[in-house]
Amino acid sequence: MLLLNLRFVNLNKLFRSKPCSLALPPDSPLRIEEPIYKGLRRFLLKMMLFYSKQSKSIRQANVIYRRVVSQADKPAIYDAFRLEKTFRTNFSMLVVHMWLCLRRLKAEGKEGVELGQYVYEIYNHDLETRVSKAGVNLLLSKWMRELEKVFYGNIVAFETAMLPGAKHDDLLNAVWKNVFAEDGSSKLDAAALPAVMAFTRYIRRECICLSLTDKEAMFSGNFMFTPLDNPKP
Repeated sequence: MLLLNLRFVNLNKLFRSKPCSLALPPDSPLRIEEPIYKGLRRFLLKMMLFYSKQSKSIRQANVIYRRVVSQADKPAIYDAFRLEKTFRTNFSMLVVHMWLCLRRLKAEGKEGVELGQYVYEIYNHDLETRVSKAGVNLLLSKWMRELEKVFYGNIVAFETAMLPGAKHDDLLNAVWKNVFAEDGSSKLDAAALPAVMAFTRYIRRECICLSLTDKEAMFSGNFMFTPLDNPKP
C-alpha cells in the first residue's frame, strides 16, 4: 500500500549520486571481526572445528544476512519509498537485498556461490520464523514452498531486467510488480511512479556500489547498504 501522508521528500532527486564502495572503514564500530583466540582455548576450538572452512563460512554468512535484515527491517526504507510495512512488503525487501548480495557473491566465482548458499539457508530459517510470528502455524510447509517460488521468481525477474539486452523499463516494471503492486498487477499506478522510479534507481546504484565493494568486505560482511534514514541524492 502506498503511503501518501509522510514528510515530503523529492523522490525524483534521490539516488543519482556517484556510486561508491559500501565497505565499512577499518575504524567503523559496525565492523564485525573474526574472534582471535590463543593458547588452550584456540586448541580446543580447533578440535571442535571452529576454524574449519564450513564453520567460518557459516559465521560469515550470518554477518552478511544481518546486513540484509538491517536494511530490510528498518522503517526508513519504507518511509523513503512511501510503502506501508507489512509482511508482504517486508518479504519483498528481504528478497531484493538477498538478490543484491547473492548477485555480488556470485561474481566471485565458486567460492562466492558456496558462501551465498549458506546465506540462503540462514535466510530460509529466518523466513520460517517470520511466517510463524505472522500467525501462520498450520500449513507452514505449504507457505514456505509458495514463498520459495516467489523468491526465485523475483530473482529471475530482477536478474533478467539487468541483462545487457534488457529494455530500460524492464527493471522498473519488475520493481512495480514484485515490490509495490499489492495484487501483482502489471499495470503501473501513476501515483506510485515516483517511488517506483526511485527504488529502481536505488537498486541500480546498489548493484554498482556492491561491485565496487572488495571481496574481503563482502565475504566478512563488513559492508552496509546505503543508509536511508536521511535519503540524499
